[in-house]
Formats: sequence, structure tokens, C-alpha cells
Amino acid sequence: MNKVFPQGENDYTAAGPKAHPGGEGVQACITLTNRTGFLCHDQRSCIPARGVCDGIRTCTQGEDEDESLCRDVPQSLPRFLVAHCGDPASWIYSDQKCDGTNNCGDCSDELSPVTVCPPCGPGWWHCPSTFFKYCDCIPRRLCRDHVQHCSDWSDEYACPGP
Repeated sequence: MNKVFPQGENDYTAAGPKAHPGGEGVQACITLTNRTGFLCHDQRSCIPARGVCDGIRTCTQGEDEDESLCRDVPQSLPRFLVAHCGDPASWIYSDQKCDGTNNCGDCSDELSPVTVCPPCGPGWWHCPSTFFKYCDCIPRRLCRDHVQHCSDWSDEYACPGP
């Protein structure tokens, strides 16, 4: 049964918690930005996955920086917090998958066959094999900025802009 909890600290809300097998008391949640998160012990605060073991105690009791979670990252993290890249030695936090940014360095967190992401959102422009930071979508704010972000230059000549 999914539950929606009242507003937590730091504007994080927990929705739909599920227990992590093998991780006593560790639960997943969905953040306000519809990303995988870590449910704090207060059962209200849901912090982004990338906020776990980042050296900053975000949960009021500090459980997001607990030694048992952070001693051997990523192996010590619950599976719901980790996403693997095309290179088996590389990983990212699960909330970095399908965020439009090339977090893995090879676009495997944004493109198939490793990842299946929804098409570009309304604030994004789709173009073939983009360069640098993005994979197959770029933020529309980069359109017509006199810098090539798409291999076919469509960001400069076809994209309507922001």
C-alpha cells in the first residue's frame, strides 16, 4: 500500500516507501521530483539518492551517513540507491539515471541498451549524438547560444529556443 506522508524537513516528502531486502530499516521513497530517494527514520523526510553517503548529514538522526551504509560504497548501499553504467566498474546514484546529463561518461545512464528513458521533456531539444555533457537531449536554454551542442548543429539552426 502506498502512503503519502506530510511535508518533511528540507521540502522532501516521502511517498510509497518500500523496505529494502537485507537492509534493516532502510527504505526507498519517491522525492518531490519523482526520483528514487532514501527514507529517513522519521518516516517523513525523503532525501535524494545522491544525498546518501555524501558527507553531509541530511536526515535529522544522520542515518544517511551511517557507517554501515557508507563503509564500502557502492557495495554497502542498498540496491535501490545504485545504478550501473555501461562500464561494469562504474556506477551512479539511481536518481541520476535519465536526468538528461551524461553522468556515466558513456551516456549509458541516458540511452539504451543499458537504460530506457522517456523521450525529451518539454524543456529539452532532441538531437543526434550530442557532444560534451548531454546525450540525446539538451536543455532548450542552450539552443541558439552560438555553441554547438548537437552533432548536426540543429541546436543552432532548427531548435526554436527556450
